[in-house]
Amino acid sequence: MEMNLLIAYIGIAVMIGLSGIGSAYGVTIAGNAAIGALKKNDGAFGNFLVLTALPGTQGLYGFAGYFMFQTIFGILTPGMTAIQAAAILGAGIALGLVALFSAIRQGQVCANGIAAIGQGHDVFQQHADSCRIPRTLCDCSFGCHFLDWQCADRINSNYRLHK
Repeated sequence: MEMNLLIAYIGIAVMIGLSGIGSAYGVTIAGNAAIGALKKNDGAFGNFLVLTALPGTQGLYGFAGYFMFQTIFGILTPGMTAIQAAAILGAGIALGLVALFSAIRQGQVCANGIAAIGQGHDVFQQHADSCRIPRTLCDCSFGCHFLDWQCADRINSNYRLHK
């Protein structure tokens, strides 16, 4: 049914859109800090660049989620059921929100590290590790896509058996 496909694509659009918006905000927060820190310590440009780019990885989760549903699961077809469409909508909203907020927070954590390095402290490695912590929430949410799909597929199979 085409309405089910529309619902699924709304979930995917939310997932890609929110993760991209979060990445844009996170990179902007870290980038602004990097510009300010370059005035004090222009020799640490490489470190600033790495820390500025880290929040941008959240946007990739939205695209990876889409490709996962399109190629791995192969369910984005007009014949999908309402349960499958609802599962994709829910997973898209969940991953999109988690990516949005974790990218913004990761940008703030990276900005603190950039400020510290700009003041001359040698904390790049420690802070690069700290900057990965907000992303673990997005990793967990992305992993839940697999569980969400398995549950929806099992419910859908049981529904067909009892119909």
